[in-house]
Amino acid sequence: MDADEEDLYTAEQLRWGVSRLGSRMRAEHQGSPEPLTRLSSSILANLKHRGPLAISELAAIEGVQAQSLTRVVQDLEHQGRVTRRRSSTDKRRQDIALTEAGLRALRDHVKDGNAWLASALARTLTPAERGLLRLAGELMQQLASVDLELPHPAAPGGERPPDEAGRTR
Repeated sequence: MDADEEDLYTAEQLRWGVSRLGSRMRAEHQGSPEPLTRLSSSILANLKHRGPLAISELAAIEGVQAQSLTRVVQDLEHQGRVTRRRSSTDKRRQDIALTEAGLRALRDHVKDGNAWLASALARTLTPAERGLLRLAGELMQQLASVDLELPHPAAPGGERPPDEAGRTR
């Protein structure tokens, strides 16, 4: 099913809101001796939430070529924030894993932005509105995972895979 005008408007508003909020939260970071870039923080966050991943899997999540991540992952490894190890199931594969130092760096990186956001939520929104945003956050995470499941719109056939119940989405 194609998006209608209302869905396109909703998408535009959501995209603009996410972009503005992301920019504001990045501005709230106080910095550290070894600050994380947007890409390195995203890599660490994906490793935190998904567990060890191959460089090709990280590249697919980030929407970049694997070669583009090589230097960033090497820098994170030299900083002790990630480790590489051979996969126990496929000896040709190297898994990138988050270390305790990487987890601390990620926590420090998001701490100031999260503090600002929590304060802004408490000062600006009602409890009901905050509840809606909690739900919206969960829904946005659900939407983000759709990209990993659906073929690219330009893919041959452009057909969507069935969902868990066997229905075409």
